Amino acid sequence: MGRIRVGTCSWTDKALVASGWYPTGHRDPEGRLRHYASRFPVVEVDATYYGLPSARNSQLWATRTPADFRFNVKAFSLLTGHPTRAGALPADLRPALARQGPRAGTDPGLLDEVWSRFSGALEPLRGAGRLGTVLFQFPRHLTPGRSAEAYLRRCRERAAGWPMAVEFRHPGWWQEDREAATADLLTELDASAVAVDMARTLPTSVPPVARVTRPQLAVVRFHGRSDAWGTGSKEDRFRHDYTPAELSEWTPRVRALAEQANEVHVLFNNCCADAAVRAAGSMRDLLGLPAPATGTLDEG
Repeated sequence: MGRIRVGTCSWTDKALVASGWYPTGHRDPEGRLRHYASRFPVVEVDATYYGLPSARNSQLWATRTPADFRFNVKAFSLLTGHPTRAGALPADLRPALARQGPRAGTDPGLLDEVWSRFSGALEPLRGAGRLGTVLFQFPRHLTPGRSAEAYLRRCRERAAGWPMAVEFRHPGWWQEDREAATADLLTELDASAVAVDMARTLPTSVPPVARVTRPQLAVVRFHGRSDAWGTGSKEDRFRHDYTPAELSEWTPRVRALAEQANEVHVLFNNCCADAAVRAAGSMRDLLGLPAPATGTLDEG
């Protein structure tokens, strides 16, 4: 059996910080990360989707966590074809983005430079052995087909030598008639398939397919089961308290992934107040994983 790590998709989310989960004395940036890392062995960094990371922060993250801790880092929005504000880029790259007009994100030279700076900033994290994977979350408009497959191969070329995980937001990639082809493509790209849990009844619902496409790592992300997915505010989209029954649906799938992969990362993205950390604690218990050595999830 591979190792199963359970955690959340952020440790800095404003709603989590405001919830009181962080105890007094652990509410500054260093204290929050140290406290989180004493409770969970993995976390996702989502801030890197909105702006390029810095090598200094990567070094601080490595310094403030145990050697066995892992960070999954979300790829910057421009690298996955999402709309990107000019202000999210360093000042010297903003004119290049502005020149693209409605085709923002298609200039290979700009993408190469952005990837170079993104990966360079993560190098201290990777060098310290703390990097789990780089998460490429692709937008719903990336529909299955030859052009999309070519685009994925170009992304992989940029990320050559880096651990890569892929989450598709278009449900067509994991429909029954396409599932095997998608898994084969990700295996060819040496990329981990990301399984997702979300509301099952929406036209945009991604099927809960759990496949191992890279033996080093499998990833599962729990987005909550809100019917406002894709339409409401962030709070509306992710507001969900997982029940033990809902989590139990996934325990055999997670164990099956662990039988095929060296590691499985199970991450909760239902980031409203402390819902994600509570769900992560419940999932850990359902899987029979060891609890934190000190303190409890309710501390503070």
